[in-house]
Amino acid sequence: MKVTNGAYLSIEQLQDQYLRQNLKLGAVLGKDAPSFQEILEQKQEQNRSEIGKLRFSKHAIGRLSDRNIELSNIQIQRLSDGARKAGEKGIQESLVLMDELAFIVNIPNKTVVTAMDSSDTQDSVFTNIDGAVIV
Repeated sequence: MKVTNGAYLSIEQLQDQYLRQNLKLGAVLGKDAPSFQEILEQKQEQNRSEIGKLRFSKHAIGRLSDRNIELSNIQIQRLSDGARKAGEKGIQESLVLMDELAFIVNIPNKTVVTAMDSSDTQDSVFTNIDGAVIV
């Protein structure tokens, strides 16, 4: 398929362009680029170091700030242990109660969704959870 006005390339020309582009990419990567194996090992090590760590959503950080709640490293570890226990039981959205504080944790994403203190839990009604852990 070759058009004479030059707007379209033949299949052979496209194929040559594509192959040359891949050769250039290989030359650019060269020997300095990490191998697939090295990248895979780096990612696996990063994942191993993040196992058990909880993230806090923007909403949860805002709630902690608004309510002047400061968590110690020990409390964060206890919260993480509670989330781990919930995960072991197959819970997806967990209520974790700790030191007159309540946290909703998305277990598969290891993310604290929201945080409340005792003044916010007066109604004692929590929705959209499928389990609770008291630590």
